Formats: sequence, structure tokens, C-alpha cells
Amino acid sequence: MEYKDILNKLAPCGLNCYKCFANSEGGIRKSSVKLQELLGSFDIYAERFSSFLPIFKEYPSFKALLTYLTEENCLGCRKGSCLYPDCGVRDCYEDKGVDFCFQCDEFPCEKTNFDSHLKQRWIQINNRMKEIGIESYYQETKDLPRY
Repeated sequence: MEYKDILNKLAPCGLNCYKCFANSEGGIRKSSVKLQELLGSFDIYAERFSSFLPIFKEYPSFKALLTYLTEENCLGCRKGSCLYPDCGVRDCYEDKGVDFCFQCDEFPCEKTNFDSHLKQRWIQINNRMKEIGIESYYQETKDLPRY
């Protein structure tokens, strides 16, 4: 895959935008749309099944979440806006003129506004990209789940 194509998939923080639940072209959204189509008018059956399979009482909540996953339309952090509240990476990478955080002379920094779990993941991802290169990192992770 060419570098410019990788930039369309990987966010400046290193997370794979294409695998995000909110990405309009991503697998989660596409699979959710397909599942919604396959289920069709399953509501009446879920109600019927709930009398002997109690888990189906949760179907309305499941359906609401599934509907939400089909309606997301993010184009990725480089083309839209990050869904992470108060993400500091988007503006920072543009200001610094880098493609990824590890390319900045201040990496790692405190500008991300990430919680501790995401910050740790961000550091690991960027260190790995720095170690093996962006193209190799993409190849190494392209088939792994994001979450």
C-alpha cells in the first residue's frame, strides 16, 4: 500500500481510522448495515422468543445500538474531526507539520488529552511505527482488530 493511502487509514495518533466504529467506509459500519438488513423485521420474533429465551428482552437496546453503528459517517481524523473528546492530536500534528506524532521532536508529550489507557496505547503505537517504519507498521496491524 502506498504511503498516501496509509495516511487515509491511519490517524496522526496512529490508530486505524478505517477500523473505527464511526468510519463511514469502515468494516464495523458496513457489517452493521449488513446485519441490520439481514435482521429485517426481527422485532416481532425477538418479542416472541423472549418468553422462553430471556436474552431477547434486550433486543430493543441491541437494535438501538446497531442503528447507531449504521448511521455514523466519519471520514477519518485527517478528513473530519476526531470523536475523542478534546483530542489534542489533530490540531497539533498540523501545527507541527508531521504525519504522525512520533515524527515530532516533542513526542511523547502531554498535548493529546488522552486518558491513561489511550495514552499508553498511543505511545506503544508510535514507538512501533518509529521502530519498523510506517508502511511495515500498517502491514503488521492491518488485519488486527482496532479494539
